[in-house]
Amino acid sequence: MVKLTKIYTRGGDKGKTSLGNGARVSKADARVEAYGDVDETNAVIGLVRLNVSGEADETLARIQNDLFDLGADLCTPEQENPKYPPLRVTKEQVVWLEEEIDRLNSELSPLNSFILPGGSQASAYLHLARTVCRRAERRMIVLGDSDTINPDAIAYINRLSDFLFVLGRYLNNKGAEDVLWVPGANR
Repeated sequence: MVKLTKIYTRGGDKGKTSLGNGARVSKADARVEAYGDVDETNAVIGLVRLNVSGEADETLARIQNDLFDLGADLCTPEQENPKYPPLRVTKEQVVWLEEEIDRLNSELSPLNSFILPGGSQASAYLHLARTVCRRAERRMIVLGDSDTINPDAIAYINRLSDFLFVLGRYLNNKGAEDVLWVPGANR
């Protein structure tokens, strides 16, 4: 477990931060950008949770914990034979998300148009979380272009954006209250 006894350390005052393996990097490093956007995704999911209860809240609580796993994964560069094996996102976490997507989606009618963010407050926040999640995914891809990252981490963030979309529809009265895009409606 992590034990924080002091919140500020002054270690970042010159624009550097420590990774999970102790290496010091710029706060603008691609790795820091990637796990920062994962953290932002988690914060937006916190806003969603203020607007849901029951099963949706429990599912999102699990996802928030998984996002901390993802952040830990991203903040520790891959290396052979580490002294202490780092926490990594697993295939099982990805499969769980896929099962949740399939379960919720089975109760939704097929889409006939793209969806505009809205409907309910929870759904609007889920769309915000989805867009931040997609940015995190793009940052992870940039990181992966220059460094090795866990492929299950990429799969997880990709599935998460899909899950957030499906849950947004589900919470819009199973899609009945979705706000549909009408192409060229205001010409």
